[in-house]
Amino acid sequence: MHHLTAWAARLHVLLHPPHRRDDRGDVPGWVLITVMTVGLVAIISAVAGDELTRLLRAALRSVN
Repeated sequence: MHHLTAWAARLHVLLHPPHRRDDRGDVPGWVLITVMTVGLVAIISAVAGDELTRLLRAALRSVN
């Protein structure tokens, strides 16, 4: 009887494979996040770009 149960379980798995998950995610959400990130970088660069450049150059000079 055990062998019959094992074969029935195997047959069930073959006939009804487990459902695959859709791992693509929420594409419109990722597009929105990307656009918002680009916007934030552009705004920060426009407002504080010169100061950030000075900070980076000072940090690189201090390494030498």
